[in-house]
Amino acid sequence: MGQQTPHLSEIVDGVYAWVQPDGRWWVNNAGAITGTGGTIVVDTCATAERTRRFLDAVTRATGDAAPRWAVNTHHHGDHTYGNSLLPDSTVLIGHEVMRAELLVDPIILGCPPVWSPVPDWGAVTRRVPDTVLRSELTLYTGERRVELRHPGYPAHTGGDVVVWLPEERVLYTGDLVFNGLTPLTVMGSAEGALRALEWLASFGAEHIVPGHGPLLTGADFPGVLGEIERYYRLVLETAADGRRRGLTPLAAARECDLGAFADWPDSERLVLNLHREYALAEGTGGDVIAAFVDAVAWNGGPMHTSVNAPES
Repeated sequence: MGQQTPHLSEIVDGVYAWVQPDGRWWVNNAGAITGTGGTIVVDTCATAERTRRFLDAVTRATGDAAPRWAVNTHHHGDHTYGNSLLPDSTVLIGHEVMRAELLVDPIILGCPPVWSPVPDWGAVTRRVPDTVLRSELTLYTGERRVELRHPGYPAHTGGDVVVWLPEERVLYTGDLVFNGLTPLTVMGSAEGALRALEWLASFGAEHIVPGHGPLLTGADFPGVLGEIERYYRLVLETAADGRRRGLTPLAAARECDLGAFADWPDSERLVLNLHREYALAEGTGGDVIAAFVDAVAWNGGPMHTSVNAPES
């Protein structure tokens, strides 16, 4: 998926994206925004090594070794486990649901062997936001306005936040957008994620930083959103049909024809997404462990991650 080493790209003056190929499990994108009032970091990374490389790149680009703020777009560890490497003076911000979920996330303490190689987070500790929002919050770094917004419903997770620069037309979507990879809603809702696509389109962004995958332009965005929409509709249709026929999520996934989506990396996420839709339809919390066990079964073995692969 493009350049195979992480790299900091300047989108517009003082606005950066940290892009990490291959963008698969635990390998995310992040970013930084500068202004006369200080630097805002958007997300960290899964491991200590990757987060240090990201923060060092931001320091070289901005001259700011102590970001004033950092924002987490949601609670998943690929975007948050590196929080503890931020300076103590950095104010960490996230949605109130995101904070609550990260507080009880067990995977930071040791990753189960459902991925291969099993990720090693390195010297990270749990750090949750100091400041939370429910719907929106605006930051200013000098004259640069930075808006943090929640869609108003669960989508990728219950605590998703996008970072929007209205003057520069730059949108950091977090994992509301996977560009060229299979989306994930095992802790959210495919219906909500589908609704969020229209919401994202309404910003009229000219530069988009997805949670995973290559950067997007405003011209590219509608096509990518259309592909993701078709995928979510397939998930919802497969879940409804499977429940109607009395199939388990794994059985429904095995009968599903992914078509063009079969070429998307991490296609085993279909099983996880179906587990979530079954649980929502049945009014239960679902069994995330069972969902991952079934995903490994569908995949024929542990899921792939390159998070601890050499980055050079």
